[in-house]
Amino acid sequence: MATPEAPRLDARLAAAAQLVKHGAAVADIGCDHGKLAIFLALTGRAKRVIAADLRAGPLQTAAANCRRYGCEGAVELRLGDGLSVLAPGEADTLVLAGVSAKTTIDILSAAPWVKTPGMRLVCVPATKAPVLRRWLWEQGFDIEEERLALAAGRWYAAIGAAYTGDERRPGWEECLFGRWRRLPGAAGYQAQLAQKVEKALRGFEPGSPEWREAAALADQLRRPQGAEHGES
Repeated sequence: MATPEAPRLDARLAAAAQLVKHGAAVADIGCDHGKLAIFLALTGRAKRVIAADLRAGPLQTAAANCRRYGCEGAVELRLGDGLSVLAPGEADTLVLAGVSAKTTIDILSAAPWVKTPGMRLVCVPATKAPVLRRWLWEQGFDIEEERLALAAGRWYAAIGAAYTGDERRPGWEECLFGRWRRLPGAAGYQAQLAQKVEKALRGFEPGSPEWREAAALADQLRRPQGAEHGES
């Protein structure tokens, strides 16, 4: 029998899929329609896939999609809040795609067992990626790689991190730039960030420490790619 064709993913979810290591045991938290979980199962990228959502409606859609793609036995669906649906050790890779940085942090903070050596996170924050990068580094996660994706007219950063226990406090410049400056799409993502930083700059008192820091970051973001390294 032929293997069912995997669903087509948008650029945001495709970037998340690229950051899942082959053979991982994956939990897709906030799975929505379930297409990422189905893709990981049908392509063999994941050896086990749990797809969970807080709401019954999306989970019903995910169940219908599992039937459509013939993978009911390959994706386990669970209804529940955040990581409460999992027991420690059930997954070595947690995917959180499409929620804000704050929601991502709240979900991870509620489950201390995620801070286990080798635990891998794949996060695609809908907003405030620099805030999430800072939290990850402060909590002992190493950001190993990133991908950039343009979906529905917006740029997103997909972040792949693993727990090492090496906690550190990065500066905001490092949090802003992450590991994306040499990636395809960096110019577009940088332009989007520049607009956000310049908007924030208008909310600070001119000359204040916060204003000076934001102004310096805005200046860096206005520069063409490579200019900060003296490249032509």
